[in-house]
Amino acid sequence: MPHCHSRCLPACLLGSLGVSGWRSSPCALWAVEAENPEMAESYMEKLSFTLLDAITDKEPVVQEQVCHALCSLGEARPREMLRACDEYLRQHDKLAHPYRALVLRAMEMVLSSHIHQLDKDTASIIILLASSEMTRTKDLDCDWQRAASSVLVAVGKRFISQVMEEVLSRFQPGVLPHCSVLQTLARLSVSNAFGMVPFLPSILSTMLPMLGMAKQDALRVVFCCALQHFSESTLEYLANLDQAPDPTVRRDTFASDIFSAYDILFHHWLQSRDAKLRLAVVAALGPMSHLLPSEKLEEQLPKLLPGVLSLYRKHAETFHVSKSLGQILEAAVSVGSRTLEVQLDALLVTLHTQICVPVESSSPLVMSSQKEVLRCFTVLACCLPDRLLAFLLPRLDTSSERLRVGTLQILRHIINSAAAQMEVKKPFILSSMRLPLLDTNNKVKRAVVQVISAMAHHGYLEQPGGEVMIEYIVQQCALPPEQEPENPGPEGEDPAAADSVRAISVRTLYLVSTTVDRMSDVLWPYLLEFLIPVHFTEALTPLCRSLVHLALKRQEAGADAFLVQFEAHANLPSPYAVTTRLLVVSSSPYLGGGRGAASLRLLRVLRRSIHPSLAQPWETAIPLLLECLEEHTEETLSLKEWEEKLLMFLQDTLAVVSDNTWTCQLSLEMRKQLPCYNGVPQEKNFLYRCVGTTLGAASKEVVRKHLQELLGAARYQQEAEHEGLACCFGICAIAHLEDTLAQLEDFIRSDVLRKSSGIFSIFKDRGEQELEKVKSALILCYGHMAMRAPHELVLAKAESEFLRNMFQCFNTKDPALKLCLVQSLCMLTQAICSSTQASSFYFSRKAELVAQMMEFIRAEPLDSLKTPLRKKAMLTCTHLVSLEPALEEQAQADVIHGCLHSVMGLLPEPDGAAGGCRETLYLDTVRALEDLLTSLLQRNMTPQGLQIMVEHLSPWIKSPKGHERARALGLSACLLRHFLQHLHVSALVPFHNLGLLIGLFSPRCADLCPATRQQAVDCVYTLLYLQLGHEGFSRDYRDNVAEQLLSLKDGLVHPDPAILFQTCHSIAQIIAKRLPPDQLISLLLTMFEGLGDPDQNCSRAATVMINCLLKERGPALLEKVPEIVSVLRSKLQETQEEHILLAAQHSVYLLASQHCAAVVSSLLGSPLPFDSHTCALWRALAVEPNLTTQVLGLLLEKMSRDVPFKESRAFLLGSTPHRVATLLPLVATCALYEVVSAPASGTAVQELYPQLFVALLLRISCTVGVQLPRNLQAKERRGAGTALARALEPCSSAVDALRALLLRGGSQDVVQCVELEGGWELLRTSAGHEEGVTQLASAMARCAGPRLPLVVKTLVCTQNSVYEIQRVTSTAFLAELLSSNVVNDLMLLESLLDNLAARQKDSSTGVRRLVLRGLANIASGSPDKGSQVRTHGPQLLTAMISGLDDGDDPHGLVALEAMVGLARLLDLVEPWDLRLVLLHIAIRIRPFFDSEKVEFREASIRLFGHLNKACHGDCEEVFLEQVVGALVPLLLHLQDPQAPVASACRFALCMCIPNLDCEELAATIHKHLQEGRSLHFGEFLNSTCKTLMHHFPDLLGRLVSTNLFYFKSTLEEVRAAAPMFTGFLVLHAEPEQQPQVDLEQLIAALQLLLRDPAPGVREKSAETLGRLVKFA
Repeated sequence: MPHCHSRCLPACLLGSLGVSGWRSSPCALWAVEAENPEMAESYMEKLSFTLLDAITDKEPVVQEQVCHALCSLGEARPREMLRACDEYLRQHDKLAHPYRALVLRAMEMVLSSHIHQLDKDTASIIILLASSEMTRTKDLDCDWQRAASSVLVAVGKRFISQVMEEVLSRFQPGVLPHCSVLQTLARLSVSNAFGMVPFLPSILSTMLPMLGMAKQDALRVVFCCALQHFSESTLEYLANLDQAPDPTVRRDTFASDIFSAYDILFHHWLQSRDAKLRLAVVAALGPMSHLLPSEKLEEQLPKLLPGVLSLYRKHAETFHVSKSLGQILEAAVSVGSRTLEVQLDALLVTLHTQICVPVESSSPLVMSSQKEVLRCFTVLACCLPDRLLAFLLPRLDTSSERLRVGTLQILRHIINSAAAQMEVKKPFILSSMRLPLLDTNNKVKRAVVQVISAMAHHGYLEQPGGEVMIEYIVQQCALPPEQEPENPGPEGEDPAAADSVRAISVRTLYLVSTTVDRMSDVLWPYLLEFLIPVHFTEALTPLCRSLVHLALKRQEAGADAFLVQFEAHANLPSPYAVTTRLLVVSSSPYLGGGRGAASLRLLRVLRRSIHPSLAQPWETAIPLLLECLEEHTEETLSLKEWEEKLLMFLQDTLAVVSDNTWTCQLSLEMRKQLPCYNGVPQEKNFLYRCVGTTLGAASKEVVRKHLQELLGAARYQQEAEHEGLACCFGICAIAHLEDTLAQLEDFIRSDVLRKSSGIFSIFKDRGEQELEKVKSALILCYGHMAMRAPHELVLAKAESEFLRNMFQCFNTKDPALKLCLVQSLCMLTQAICSSTQASSFYFSRKAELVAQMMEFIRAEPLDSLKTPLRKKAMLTCTHLVSLEPALEEQAQADVIHGCLHSVMGLLPEPDGAAGGCRETLYLDTVRALEDLLTSLLQRNMTPQGLQIMVEHLSPWIKSPKGHERARALGLSACLLRHFLQHLHVSALVPFHNLGLLIGLFSPRCADLCPATRQQAVDCVYTLLYLQLGHEGFSRDYRDNVAEQLLSLKDGLVHPDPAILFQTCHSIAQIIAKRLPPDQLISLLLTMFEGLGDPDQNCSRAATVMINCLLKERGPALLEKVPEIVSVLRSKLQETQEEHILLAAQHSVYLLASQHCAAVVSSLLGSPLPFDSHTCALWRALAVEPNLTTQVLGLLLEKMSRDVPFKESRAFLLGSTPHRVATLLPLVATCALYEVVSAPASGTAVQELYPQLFVALLLRISCTVGVQLPRNLQAKERRGAGTALARALEPCSSAVDALRALLLRGGSQDVVQCVELEGGWELLRTSAGHEEGVTQLASAMARCAGPRLPLVVKTLVCTQNSVYEIQRVTSTAFLAELLSSNVVNDLMLLESLLDNLAARQKDSSTGVRRLVLRGLANIASGSPDKGSQVRTHGPQLLTAMISGLDDGDDPHGLVALEAMVGLARLLDLVEPWDLRLVLLHIAIRIRPFFDSEKVEFREASIRLFGHLNKACHGDCEEVFLEQVVGALVPLLLHLQDPQAPVASACRFALCMCIPNLDCEELAATIHKHLQEGRSLHFGEFLNSTCKTLMHHFPDLLGRLVSTNLFYFKSTLEEVRAAAPMFTGFLVLHAEPEQQPQVDLEQLIAALQLLLRDPAPGVREKSAETLGRLVKFA
């Protein structure tokens, strides 16, 4: 137990609590109780009766709690509780049946747990009560009677004789008993069989005559149930005679009576029309049949069995029938009855029907009925197996799906449950399964698979014919998943039926392979036969997994190193076939549930059997492949890279084996398997590549023979196969180029490509279309051969063989053939260019090929890109350009023009319309065009050559279509970079077309497309370096001016036009610095042409750049600026062009420089709201600081000259007046916003910052809620929903002006801070204005401290304003400043304190409240806040206490602020100062604990916590009184529905408890109330009360009486917590503390709570009443 200090509560305090000093020993208390047993008895009785009165509550949860409370009384005083219940029920004779049942149920619960403590007299009373309650009404089977019966049954577990005496007294011969009497006897026999069975002979003898007297079906049902339970208890007794009290009891004792009862039940009652009665009869006949004499049972079976079977037709719920039938059959078998053979057919037909009947429900009863029927079949299978099989097996061949499925279900069951009897029937059963194997119904298939699984476990599959069953399983594993039926089985079907046939077959195959040891020799190597056939493809994954498991098991068992002797098994596939099959399916590794990994694992375990040399290489290589699959998913694995890994694996395998015969056999097997993959092009193409790889390692004779056969057998009509065949030839050509070329040429020279019959008869009837496809494949073969064969060998045969044969095959316009030709030519030209001898190679047919490619390109559609023909053709041209001879100029121009026309005009795909493949094709095509243009430029690397390229691109650069401009600029940038990278200047020559090129590209820096802008900058950047190169600078030279262009690219991304054109201006400045003088004119001329650009942005950029150039490089032109500005000003109303607006602004600036007051007065006459031109003119006045200062001073004067608003009444004189803004201050405010918004106004704003800030802040305060003048309201309505509407509103205009002031005055952080906290919106509203001012002051203190002295000085002067709202605003601002350290740094503290102290008597409640807040803010102001608070401690405490006592505040808001402020100050004031007021504060705030307002409860409770925190270790006894008095409200308000109040209680309790000086209580508080932990209130309160009662037992009376006060709380949660608190106190109090509690008062209060409208309160009250038994 944790240590508790000896200093607990002082004696004086205990005396003040009214505690009389009870510290007597427990013995003394019990002595008093012994002297006054009547008193204890009366309290117990009162508690019991109080709870019993509450049993009639309408809420079930309260009723349940009352029952639990009664049980609690019973736990402590079972005898008294039971007697009280007995007395209550006897006194309240008319209590409703449901409530009587609840009382009886509580009694039964107490009896069940305390039966051994029950004395005989009480037992007798209870027995009489229960017997009376049970038989008071003639109603059948009601809860009340069942509850009374349960009481008797509970008592009967110990007092069986007394119970039987009472029950039998109501069970008299010749008189029909009450139904509940029979039910009680039945239940007694179940609960106490050993006690009841000795009574059964007399009970049965009395009962039998009554059976004939029972005429009501309901009563007969009760008799049947009784006989059923009597029989079952008798059988239990006989089965456990060694434990029975009377081991002499025999079955014969009951036989005669049971038979007599049987006779009535079977011959009379079973014929009733009442379904319940029939079911009750049949349920009784089952156990009764075991007690019938053997000869009588044999005699009755011919009638009994048909009678029971007939009930199946009469009842939908057949569980009781099936269960009883099973019991009867077991009884018949146990006596060796021969009647079963006679009745067998009828039995089997009926039982079979029950299994086959559709199940419509999945209820446990229905499923149990099915199990009982199967149990009947088990009984029959054990005694008559031949007859049973003769009945079942023919029914496998029936047209009814249900019959077939049901028969298979029965067959599976008897295979499992009657294994010994079925042993000799295995061949017969196997042969009978042939028909079900052919069934196509999915339900039948599932059932067949389940039967085969059972057969596997019992050795059936080891018999001849077992292989057929295995093959069937594999066939089902091979079912395509997409063909599985989606519809689930009917409701109530076996859960396994919901699985697909394939899924259940896969599981079965794996389980049989891994868990049934006897199946290993059956499955191995037999399962290998299923690897090769195509129709087993979907089963490959489960097959491979099973085979791997079987192989590893054999290896562990020490099998031969060669797991499979392929030669010894005729039906097994060859090792070549296995290798090919598994390798090919691995190319699609994630299909079929991961067949790639499964196949590779099987190859690994079979490595020695495939070839002895592969043992070690495959052991190393295959795990690496598996690791690759594990690291990727289907989405992340590159299929191309994976296939390359597999081909490399195959190549390494061939190198390891190094056997031409083995290689030839493998190649032959691969070729044989090619037709197997006709439906899967990807795998077939991979197999072609495998064939090519294998042939690469074979001899020349094998190569030519196999290639010839491949060409003859290829399926040319399938275009997907062309690529595979071509890859095969290409791979083979790596090692056998001559042989592959020769074989292809022989094939072409043959009659294959002619329509007449040739040497290959398979080609006799080829049509024109099919011949084109043959040609396509052959052309592709040449292309792949050229790409893969040694390039030097290809160069020698490029024109003589490759080109000649390609064009020999090409003589049509077929698109597919055309694409194949272009692809092959691309591969051929690439191979030529890759040769080391390409530079000296003269390609005589170059021009012809280029012309052919351009013809193909021009034939492509201009509006779509569907094939890679353009890309391949341009790549071919790119390769050809670099070869000799060079193209003529016109040919080059045609190539450039044709390719640009074909690609640039392609329409962009709409978002989401094109997939990734289309996007990739487009990018590849553009990249091919770039390569072609750069290769052409490379042939003429001169400024003239570059100009030619740009001229071709110029129409696209100026295109009105954005996508065409973007593509053209991208190509231009690429060409310029290439030109710069390959620039070689041998002499200093001028770059004569620099101006033209820069003039073309630079306006595009403002293109609508951001990517185009950046490409334009890149072009200008490259052009400047080209100029530097022509001036003689080295290629790696970096010019500082030109490099600035790169830093400007980020500005081009920004959508803001101002930033965009500023960037263009900067670009123009850079151009001006580096442009040679002789290029200026051409540049300007080109830019002037750009003014008419269809892209308005580019036109404006040209204007900006022209102006910049004129300024930087044309000083003589500056004299024309006034004329230009004048023209632009005159057009201000006609256009919105930026340069015209700038001219007008400049004019206004000149005018205002001379006549500032007149201009300001004139502009103030502009109508509100200002239009855009007026706003621009106001901003023009901020160009020069001195002028701006004058303008701002005039505007401040206009704002303060008139009153801010006028009051008017809308209708009646008595209506609330409306405030309407005056016009002049409103217009001045809007104008001030425009001026300070101008960037150039910064200097003037800095100078007038304090005056502007204070004026605008006070302007905001006095316009909150102010309306517009009536003449402007119409304009506001018309502008509703626009940006102008908000700017016109008086308060919003002032807020916007203040924000602009702060931004322009360098206080951007202030604006951002207020924005993040929503302060600007708050300032505009009446409800949030004060909070908005607070946030503004806080932001100013944090981010604009140096501004504050002058601001404060100006603001203090406004403290005496006639407008209350302005005083509130200024006080709120100054109060918030005190929460920041900046007031100390700026030495403002004293002046602020003096100013706020002077406002304590202000007539405004809001001002007084804010003064207290400001004084409390000192506690958080400076790092040395403790010193500051201690210095001003008395003044601060006096002010706060004055606030607590403020009598002029009807709403108590000043007192609330005082409590909040005190909570902040207490930790910092001097202890002596606090000691003087501590008690006064505690007493003053106590009433607020129970305030109806949440904020008052929270603040007062939290302040109380701070009071305790401040006096830790130095708590006077008089204050300790307050701590003790607060315990109850603090604990109860932990359940306060408002979370802040509950949180404050947590804090206050954590602070209070240490003052009680009890470590254990402090530990409890810390454990449950620690920060971040959710509170389980009941557990916490229990622990707290336990500790309180252990260490402070004398507080019991005080705590209970305080809780009584909260029984009347308005908060439901607190009302519920108070009785719970009381209950826990009583639970943990020692009995000797009972005199502290006024039980009469407490019970009376709890009785009132039992009538509370809240169910939760009533529930807790009942719970507490149950605990008061301790004091009763």
